[in-house]
Amino acid sequence: MVGARNETMETFDYVIIGAGSAGSVLTNRLSEDAGTRVCVLEAGPSDWHPYIHLPAGFIKTFHMKSVNWAYQQEPGPYTGGRSIYAPRGKTLGGSSSINGHIYNRGQRQDFDTWAQLGNRGWGYPDVLPYFRRMERRIGEGDDTYRGRDGNLTVTTMDWQDPLCEAFMAGAVSLGIPRNPDYNGQIQEGVSYCQRTILNGRRVSAATAFLHPARKRPNVDVRTHAHVTSIIFEGKRAVGVRYNRGGKHGDPLEIRATKEVILSGGAYNSPQLLQLSGVGSPDLLQSHGIEVRHALPGVGEGLQDHYAPRSVARVKNIRTINELRRGFSLWGEAIKWATTRRGLLSLSPTMVYCFWHSGETTESSDLQLTFTPASYKEGVQGQLEDEPGMTVASWQQRPESRGYVRIRSADPFAPPIIQTNYLAEEIDRRVVVAGMKLARRLLASEPLKPYFAYEDFPGPKVTSDEELLAAATQRGTTTFHPGCTCRMGPADASWAVVDDQLRVHGMEGLRVIDASIMPRMISANLNASTLMIADKASDMIRGKTPEAAAKLPEYA
Repeated sequence: MVGARNETMETFDYVIIGAGSAGSVLTNRLSEDAGTRVCVLEAGPSDWHPYIHLPAGFIKTFHMKSVNWAYQQEPGPYTGGRSIYAPRGKTLGGSSSINGHIYNRGQRQDFDTWAQLGNRGWGYPDVLPYFRRMERRIGEGDDTYRGRDGNLTVTTMDWQDPLCEAFMAGAVSLGIPRNPDYNGQIQEGVSYCQRTILNGRRVSAATAFLHPARKRPNVDVRTHAHVTSIIFEGKRAVGVRYNRGGKHGDPLEIRATKEVILSGGAYNSPQLLQLSGVGSPDLLQSHGIEVRHALPGVGEGLQDHYAPRSVARVKNIRTINELRRGFSLWGEAIKWATTRRGLLSLSPTMVYCFWHSGETTESSDLQLTFTPASYKEGVQGQLEDEPGMTVASWQQRPESRGYVRIRSADPFAPPIIQTNYLAEEIDRRVVVAGMKLARRLLASEPLKPYFAYEDFPGPKVTSDEELLAAATQRGTTTFHPGCTCRMGPADASWAVVDDQLRVHGMEGLRVIDASIMPRMISANLNASTLMIADKASDMIRGKTPEAAAKLPEYA
């Protein structure tokens, strides 16, 4: 048609693949330079759906394939033959639009370990200024560690629940202190959760970073744009191919004069590199893909937190299980509509507890969550009918590693995801220790007025072997996949990107998302993914990095 726009040869300075947590931050920061043109390609739709913005809507988006990749993991050695469900956000904001809203940075040792692995500028004093820069903390916190005027609003759970208070009192009775700010100087302790919710609505990466950037004339965000491959000229990335409208949509190409930035997440980023000919030569050749660049670390090293959920039946008090039914739910809906408070403003987790699996552990290696609710067959997303309360417990820094590999040369086929939960013996020991601590917390003196009996794993399960068997029977992902395009020196066989997040041996190509983490952190991953993107934006723009924080513990 005369006058039609020729989209096949459009050119931008930067093409960002994925409008999730990292992609949203990058779009915002890179487009601050008015002369820079940025195009963002998102496979999913816009984030218009009401369930995205209603905090309790996570129960719906958890299985909603219109905004969720809804992946399945392969059965592993300790999953009892089960294929564990692995949701990932497929909409503007990515997983920050469907997750449990939790804001948790991790421990300073996590990032110091990254630096010790040869990644300059990634120690805790180096990354703290970026955590502060992007954050608008409302509530308690030492400004040495917390930011007050960034894009991302972080609040503390404001639901004062008797069961939550009793759980925290129980933790204190076991020697675990109250900690008003686990994102401050020290993580360990127990407290209400910090979350990205403001006035009863979710604050996703899209609402905080992407939507403000879209008002700029130099930003082009394209939804329903499924990227099928990266275009290379020699060893340089020069553009991408994508289908507008999905598998049966129109194939298009766009070019990047400066960089192609891959921000698809721990599953999709290695998958796209492999589809584009970057990865293990044996894997690529087995699927008939031309080897553009041999990089055996692509997709290898996957880590995630694996959590058995201990459940107790409750007496003498109502739990969320009953509040979400019938007239009670109607009342809660009216409360949210008029006050933005109540049940529909809640996150799936209300209390966080960080503690040690043993007396010799230097820093807390266990993370436990509490909620005055319980789910059918231990699956998050479907509440039970009878009153219940749940403690999920997991090892913060697992040693077990798995992989993400293409299933075929079809860019629309889901990747093979094998996490290898609990493959390492230390992981099995720490998970069992977490279940024992969960049991002690549920049976603590302050919870006794409400504790009817232990439903899972059940009082007959007592030995370490029996507890491990229970963990393999009902444990699930905590939705924290990372480490599949790891950051490390060029001579490390496992490394995919350098400490500037440039793909080793390639030009014009970076990976910026949770996949670059060289080791799992002691936390949910969204906060650190946002930080990674914010820090990377300065690298891309050639800006002087934020000055390293001066902290008493590093004096």
